[in-house]
This record gives sequence, C-alpha cells and structure tokens, in this order.
Amino acid sequence: MSALPLVAAYGSALFLASILGSGLPRLFSMTHTRTQMILSLVSGLMLGVALLHLIPHSYSAARAIDTVMVWTLAGLVFMLLLLRWFHFHQHYFGEAAEDCALEVGDGHNHSQAHDHTHPPEQATGALGLFVGLCVHTIVDGVALGAVLVSAPMNADAAGVGVFLAILLHKPLDAISIETVMVSRGWPSSARWIAGLSFALLCPAVAFIFVAGAAPFLSLEVWLPATLAFAAGAFICIALGDLLPEVQFHSHDRVRLTLLFLMGVAIAVSLGWLEGGH
Repeated sequence: MSALPLVAAYGSALFLASILGSGLPRLFSMTHTRTQMILSLVSGLMLGVALLHLIPHSYSAARAIDTVMVWTLAGLVFMLLLLRWFHFHQHYFGEAAEDCALEVGDGHNHSQAHDHTHPPEQATGALGLFVGLCVHTIVDGVALGAVLVSAPMNADAAGVGVFLAILLHKPLDAISIETVMVSRGWPSSARWIAGLSFALLCPAVAFIFVAGAAPFLSLEVWLPATLAFAAGAFICIALGDLLPEVQFHSHDRVRLTLLFLMGVAIAVSLGWLEGGH
C-alpha cells in the first residue's frame, strides 16, 4: 500500500481521536484511575515503538549507529526542554473536568461567568500548554510521515506502530488542552477552535512530509535523522513525562505495571505487521 492512502487513513483516525478528546470533558469526567491506566499503557507502547521501530528504521536508512544515537539524544533533549519550558501534558483532569461538567449539566454559561476575571498569567499558561502540545504533535506528524516514506512498498501496515502510539496518546493531549482552557475561563468557541487546530496539525504535517516535503529532501541525510529524533522524543515522553505520573501509585502497582508491559508487548507484536526494517 502506498504512503498517501495510508497517511490519509491514519490522519483521519488521528483527527477523530483528537476531536473525541476535546469533546469528552464536555460530557463526563475522566477519573484519576482511568487516566493512570491509559498513561501506563501508552508509555509502554511509546517506549517500545521508539526502541523497536523508529531506531531500527533510522539505522536501516543511515547505516551509521553514531549518527542514529546523536539524533536520538537530540530528540530526547529537545523534548525534555520543551516539557520544562511549557509544562504541558497535565494529565490530572479532576477540577477542570468538574467545572466542565457543571457547565454542561446546569446550563451555566461558563464563558460569561469568567470573562475578564482571570489574571493574564493564567491565560498565558493555557497558551503555553497549547504551544507545547502543538510542537509535540508536529514531531509526531514528522515521525509518522518519515516512517511511511521509509517503509517498503509491499508493507500493507507500514507505520502502524508509530500510528498507534500517537493515536492512543492524542486524546489525552486534547483533553489537557480542553480542561486547562476551561479552568482558565476561555469561552467554548475559543476552545473548539483550539481543539480543531490541534486535531488538524498532526495529520497535516504527516501529509505534507509524505506528499510535499519528502521528494525535495535528501532522504539519505534527513530521513534517518528525523526517525532517530522522533525516537528520542518518544523515549523522553514515555520515561520522563508519562511514567513519573504513575510510578508512585502503590495501590494500583500490579495493574499499572501489567498495562505498561502490555503496551510494550503491543509494540513488539506490531513488528510482525510492519515487516522488516
């Protein structure tokens, strides 16, 4: 299957997943336990995809392990700095989700009640979260586009590992944007614009990379660098962002550990669908 139909199918699913994430807090609250379970599964999947899919793809294209590891380290450091600067991936939704449920349940006009009542730094915090997640989703889109470009022509499920890692993580990012904007008093129209913009960004970047940018790039140089950079970003997100949020939950230790291992196992099994590197 060629890259363009795949990127169209993957992009449509990613768009719908983001829109679903934006809409969920408007309907019901994400519980703390459910969120931790999803984070455990996604962190295992992202770690497995980085080490078993993206790095081998990069080495296959570069044939130079030093180059691969330099770009992997660059992606890890870049994502770490991004997390430090913008403080995104705020996966605790209780207070904001309750506010959103109140808005839906009793007809209270949340945007009118909070207009001009929040200090500028709170609005800036929501913008920082949005910008950070947008940069993150651009990296996701480039990773998806790069792995599709590098896949063998006879691979029917090319890039499925990267796609699933992004797909399962995307609703959580969209929920973060929605709930933080609610807690900062942004009106519903502005939140939907932000949600739609975020949902379109990853598919658009992947499509541009496959259909527009890739033919004009020196794939021998940029393709392995892009894949390794994305692998470093995935490793940082899995180990430095997602897992620290769940590692101290002793009451759910067994369940969260099993879900993490399940995510790794999914990444391993997806190698059978993608074919050789």
